[in-house]
Amino acid sequence: MNDSDESSALENRSGWYEWVQALVCAVLAVVLVFTFAVRIMRVDGPSMRETLQDRDLMLVVNSELNHSFERGDVVVLRKESFLNDPIVKRVIATAGQTVDIDFSTGSVFVDGELLEEDYIRELTYLSEGTQFPLTVPEGCVFVMGDNRNDSDDSRDDRLGVVDLRYVIGQAEFVVFPGQTADTGSRDFSRIGSIS
Repeated sequence: MNDSDESSALENRSGWYEWVQALVCAVLAVVLVFTFAVRIMRVDGPSMRETLQDRDLMLVVNSELNHSFERGDVVVLRKESFLNDPIVKRVIATAGQTVDIDFSTGSVFVDGELLEEDYIRELTYLSEGTQFPLTVPEGCVFVMGDNRNDSDDSRDDRLGVVDLRYVIGQAEFVVFPGQTADTGSRDFSRIGSIS
């Protein structure tokens, strides 16, 4: 074997080694991001229609990266004493705010102001046991589904206000749409930011 053949073989091994090293680093980076920063989660059920459909896949930013949630944020939470599986809901009120619901008119008030909720499927007519008015304690949020009359949420006294430790993260983005309840087809124009 001459010097040029040896040099070529070394270059091939070096190129192969660099390619494998880059692949391992990329896989490791993806694993770290999806372990500590974000995760893909699936919506189960109709409680967030029309914002989210059953079986939508969404990108969720882990709560360790964002501890402060605001009214209107869509969050994923899990409280095993309520339901075993994670649920997706919208933050209606945060610590210190007072929630009141007039079930006869379907109106939701926070700190005495009627919420303008263009995202809901229908007005809020069902009471689930929580007594109103209710002031949200420190370190908690009050959540409801957008499909108000088909949602298990903070109106249910078994869930009530949600301690932030139960919040898995904030839903930011629809990655892949589930089938819409009305048509049974996937609406790919829904891929994108969740509002």
